[in-house]
Amino acid sequence: MQSVDNAVTDVVFATKKFFKRVLPIMLVMLVCNQLNRSNIGYAQEHLQADVGIGAAAYGFGAGLFFIAYAIFELPSNVMMEKYGAKVWLARIMVSWGIVSFLMVFVQNETMFYALRFLLGAAEAGFFPAVIFYFARWVPAGQRGKATAIFIAGSSVAAALSGPIAGMLLSLHDVLGLRGWQWLFGFEGLMSVVVGIAVFFVLDAKIEDAKWLTAGEKFALTAAISEEDAQHATATTGNINRWKMLLNPQILLLCGIYFAVQLSIYANTFWLPSIVKQIPGTTDLSVGFLSAIPWVCAVIAMYFAAKWQDKAKSKRPLLVAALLVAAVGTLAAAVATPVLALVFLAIAAMGFKSASPLFWTIPQSGLHPVILAPAIAIINSLGNLGGFVAPFGFGIIKEQTGSVIPGLFALAAASTIAAALVYFLKERKTETAAAPVAAPEEASPYVVTAK
Repeated sequence: MQSVDNAVTDVVFATKKFFKRVLPIMLVMLVCNQLNRSNIGYAQEHLQADVGIGAAAYGFGAGLFFIAYAIFELPSNVMMEKYGAKVWLARIMVSWGIVSFLMVFVQNETMFYALRFLLGAAEAGFFPAVIFYFARWVPAGQRGKATAIFIAGSSVAAALSGPIAGMLLSLHDVLGLRGWQWLFGFEGLMSVVVGIAVFFVLDAKIEDAKWLTAGEKFALTAAISEEDAQHATATTGNINRWKMLLNPQILLLCGIYFAVQLSIYANTFWLPSIVKQIPGTTDLSVGFLSAIPWVCAVIAMYFAAKWQDKAKSKRPLLVAALLVAAVGTLAAAVATPVLALVFLAIAAMGFKSASPLFWTIPQSGLHPVILAPAIAIINSLGNLGGFVAPFGFGIIKEQTGSVIPGLFALAAASTIAAALVYFLKERKTETAAAPVAAPEEASPYVVTAK
């Protein structure tokens, strides 16, 4: 039998090995995810020229992905629990890779809509499956760090997507294929290959990991099992999701996250078209220039994470990030194309930093009884911003010939979200020695920023 000190040491070493061995694999998966989700942003003008997909149709198709994602997220999570995160993550990657590859053959708006919807359905459940995998392998004390690194990786992935897209689009007429066909075909097949590799590289259970010692396996399994038992005790009882949906605090969180997603996906799908307004740009230069805001976002997220660790309350930091996003977006709307890119980089530093800052608030403030279903609701409703932003921008550009009014709307949304943060109620921070309040003793919907 292991001593307590030895068990703690083994858990620490096992967790460090997980971060070094498994987290990089997850980040490669995230890069593939970002490439296949956002590649239409770089192919937009080519799809319009070759297939006749206008700005409004493009925006609707880009957003349709998120409708399918919202519809199929719950069924996907149910299947993930049945088959395990490893199998389901591999299935998700192979599926979205196949659908993305089929974009090579798109010939009209209907095919475009259908494939975007199928891509959302195929990808549904990816993020929850990763978080579930973390929960099976990483103790609660380190789980937030793993999640933060994974979320931060989305900015790295976005930064890489531009140069990769630019190089692939430059293969125009090679082997008789258009550049956008190379883009969808290569990135789709890459996801299929990585998905197959994931099935063989990832371990389904702790006891399957040959890279852990017997003592590390035992200690890590015991630590996770103990946390599961405590969680099961804390979450007994029925959760009324409809009642949660009507709770003002949950609705506030949904609204704030919706605004964050508006900015993220408006830039994901429309940034390349804004960059193309800079005189003399090519597909290759647009790809590299489009990476600048995301590189800046990575740097900002690093410092935001350091400040977050020292801050007693996360709310002021979240408000600051949202206001930076608002100011940067507003300035971009009235600037010249070159300066617009500079200001959009500032905006990206704000809205990308806002995402991980936002998730610390419900995780630290909502009662364990409702945390899991609340996060699912917030994520599902907030992600609808991924539909509204590209579709709204598409309509605006179709009607006005410019996305500038859309940038004004984004700035307004971020400002409103910053104001909403201060309507989140706080409860007193519980000391380590104090027991968790039972649902009947304190409202589980009260939010705090520790």
